[in-house]
Amino acid sequence: MIEWVQLESTGTLPKNEIIDIIIIIAVYKFSLLSREETEAMLGLTLEETRVYREAKAEGQEKILKAAVPLLLKTGMSIEQIAQQLNVDVEAVRLAAQESA
Repeated sequence: MIEWVQLESTGTLPKNEIIDIIIIIAVYKFSLLSREETEAMLGLTLEETRVYREAKAEGQEKILKAAVPLLLKTGMSIEQIAQQLNVDVEAVRLAAQESA
């Protein structure tokens, strides 16, 4: 289906949105498959998809919310935490505010 969408004119919906819908359905429908098996079935890497990027961002947000308060208690500054975790200083500030 993904190959067909890439080749055909889709009318009103952009092709990337249709492909995202197909991927979402496949990921949920075949939830017992590994990422590698799902990628092989779809013929693409999930890292290229919006679904993957959103899930990754949500995971990073959860990690920050858990880690930042603990690291602040050790005496690290927000800037040090951002540098060590390789994230934006503003993301660390937001996590710190939400934990207060």
